[in-house]
Amino acid sequence: MSQFFQIHPDNPQARLIKQAVDIVRNGGVIVYPTDSCYALGCHMGDKSALERIRRIRQLDDKHHFTLVCPDLSAIANYAKVDNQQYRLLKSILPGSYTLLLQATKEVPKRLMHPKKSTIGLRVPDHPVTLALLEELGEPMLSVTLLLPGEEDPPFDPYEIRGTLEHQVDLIIDGGFCGMEPTTVVDLTEGTPELIRAGKGPLEPLGLSVD
Repeated sequence: MSQFFQIHPDNPQARLIKQAVDIVRNGGVIVYPTDSCYALGCHMGDKSALERIRRIRQLDDKHHFTLVCPDLSAIANYAKVDNQQYRLLKSILPGSYTLLLQATKEVPKRLMHPKKSTIGLRVPDHPVTLALLEELGEPMLSVTLLLPGEEDPPFDPYEIRGTLEHQVDLIIDGGFCGMEPTTVVDLTEGTPELIRAGKGPLEPLGLSVD
């Protein structure tokens, strides 16, 4: 049965953050709040934890996983970013965007898209997420908590507990999260290509929904 931590969404308790990160480092799968909706996370080097998330979400190997980063400099370690892309990222991050970029050699191959060698990257604007990343000292592998057969992510941590308490190691109650996932944008070809419209505004990207 999973642990259940109530962490303040604006002033995360350092003791609980450290315990949560210890769970991640020890191969655990966690549910945590972000600036868009709840997400599943694990250590990016843990193959077993990755496979557990695949089973929970029923994902194939073509699904883009996301490395959740604390800041722009961390993104540059894991993705090839040119000057134009960097200026765009600087203008929209932190925020509710997932950005698809060419992965560097720092990214384990199992996390990349099998044919495109791309990776999703994200810098969220949420105190709990940023506290977790600061304590962890590296990006966390993540994916939106969207359960099979459901159209919207769950927003109530107690509802999540009732559904996943036997499938994950920790559920962080950071209050009611939104139900709108991130805006996903492919930046691999230079010009932003909208993959999924979500919470992140399209205007700063020069995009619109047709």
